[in-house]
Order: sequence, then C-alpha cells, then structure tokens
Amino acid sequence: MLALHRMRSQLVKFRTAQLNNLRGLLAEYGEVFRTGRAAFYKEFPAVLERLNARLPSALVEILRVQFSELARFDERILRIERAIFAWKKADAAVQVVSEIPGVGMLTATAAVAAMGDAKAFRSGREFAAWVGLVPKHVGTGGKSRMQGISKRGDVYLRALLVHGARGVLARAKQHGKKGSPWIEGLKQRRPHNVAVVAMANKTARTIWALLAHGRRYEKGHVSIAPQST
Repeated sequence: MLALHRMRSQLVKFRTAQLNNLRGLLAEYGEVFRTGRAAFYKEFPAVLERLNARLPSALVEILRVQFSELARFDERILRIERAIFAWKKADAAVQVVSEIPGVGMLTATAAVAAMGDAKAFRSGREFAAWVGLVPKHVGTGGKSRMQGISKRGDVYLRALLVHGARGVLARAKQHGKKGSPWIEGLKQRRPHNVAVVAMANKTARTIWALLAHGRRYEKGHVSIAPQST
C-alpha cells in the first residue's frame, strides 16, 4: 500500500510539472489560464485553436501532444486510486479511520499502512511525534523553549493530515459552524496555521486511539483521565 502511495505521489508531481510547463509556455504567447487543473483542461482546446492561426503547425502539434500526456497521467493515477479504494473497502481498520473528520481515502490508507501495529506506539502523542506534528523543544541553561513542529518522520503522511485539518476548519468556517472549544480558543490566540497543525495533531492521536483500543469514532466523545489511587 505504501508503494502505491509513493507511485501515485510521484505521478502527481510529474503531472503538475507537465501542467506548469504548459502554462508557462503558453503565457509567453499571451494565453493565461484560470487557477486550477480543471480550468486548464476546459480552456486548453479553445486556446489551441486561437494559437493555430498564428503559430507554426509543428509547435501547435507538440503542444497538443504534451496536453495529451496529462490525460495519460490522469489514467495512471486513477488506476492506482482504484487499487487503494479497493483496499479501503476490504480493510476494517481503514474503514474505522475513515470516519474521522478530515480523513479521506488517501489519509486513512496511508496512516494504517505506515503505522502497522498501533500498539508499537505507547501513546497517541508518540505517534504524532513520529509523524512530526509536535513542537520542537530547545533547552539551554535549564530553560526549555517550544518552537515550531519538528517536521521529522513521515513527510507524506504529515502533509495529508495537515491538508485534511485545513479542510475541516475551512468547511466549518464556510458553513458558520464552530469546532471544538479548544480549537476555537486556539484560533483566537494563535495564527490560523497553528490551529491547523493542532487539528492535524489531534487527528493523528485519534487515529492511534481508535486502532490501539479497537474502537470506532464517536463525535463529541470526551476522554476521561483515570483517577489516581
């Protein structure tokens, strides 16, 4: 599964590079596209028709061939995503993790595959630290200071978790909904990106908790710390 994710990630990079190359080349001839891959796909045929009247046919044909390469990348990426989705439907752990807000097919399958045995981590915080979503501590002279996240560990999984967290906060804002009280309080005290990383950290901990304890996601669940004896 991790191999499928790596191949998909590489193909996405190739497709993005191809698309940006075409954007830059066509901008030199005065053709500027709207933002987004879908907009580029939609506008490219009409742009090519306009360029066909004022550019050499050899160049126009090469542009057409380069554009067709994007469709091949799309097909190869889709084939891999279908294989990943098939695993999602067959794996109980992936289905459980997919119920967490901000965790889609890619994040769920990557997290389960990367984690392996959840009990290999002693806590959710240890898993979040392994992903690189905890603050880095710098100490000198007996004083410890917290800096930004360590960014150590699994770069790919961390990016998926951060993107998912950003989507959760964006949807809540768009529909006028509020998140948990601690996230709302954090958003008031800290910049938006700090709140996003905090949400990603919480998601990582939730993934570990569900898999380590064999539970399903419960919206609004409040963890109760064990009482000391």
